[in-house]
Parts: sequence; structure tokens; C-alpha cells
Amino acid sequence: QVQLVESGGGLVQPWGSLRLSCEASGFIFGSFHMNWYRQVQGKELELVAGIDRDGRTNYEDCVKGRFTISRDNAKTTLWLQTNSLKPEDTAVYYCHTRWGFSPYWGQGTQVTVSS
Repeated sequence: QVQLVESGGGLVQPWGSLRLSCEASGFIFGSFHMNWYRQVQGKELELVAGIDRDGRTNYEDCVKGRFTISRDNAKTTLWLQTNSLKPEDTAVYYCHTRWGFSPYWGQGTQVTVSS
């Protein structure tokens, strides 16, 4: 079955960096568009970045120039490099894909930006 396992979150000071990882299994990773979402406690999920199977990327405006999404299809791994982190980036970050009409999510990894 489809499995997405995120890691790499933690506590970081403002202007710091974290590299989030998502290890995927159970599907042909290289054929699927992949996304990173985040959710601030009490708020709706927000799409942060996406990458298609050819490596084309898209970003939510407030992370452009600070976050970079990438993938290694051979390693079936998705990454989100987060730089110049701000307190408002504090959230649970989720790896996501969709197979037909079925969305798949990881368990999430907490990113906390605080001094």
C-alpha cells in the first residue's frame, strides 16, 4: 500500500534552516506529482510546494525564494529545503500525493520556529 513517511522537523531559531524528507513506498514514485502541505494548529491545510514527475515546481507565494522542493525518483524520496525560516512557518508539514481520486498523506513532521 502507499506509504509516505516524513522526517526532519524540529525546533529551529528564526532565519534557520531545516531539510524535510519524505520516504515513499507502495507506488511508482517517479510517475506521480508530489506535494508538501502544512497546517498551523486550528487552521486549514495550506499547499506549500509541488513538483511534477518531470521536476517542474510550484510554490506558495510566501515561501518563494526560501523553500526548495526536490525529488530523487531512484531513492523514492521527496525533500523540502526550508531556509530563512520565520515564526509564521511553524506548522506540521505533510507529504502528499494523489492516486486517481484518492489522496495519500504522511503522518506529518512538526516544524517550530522560535527563539
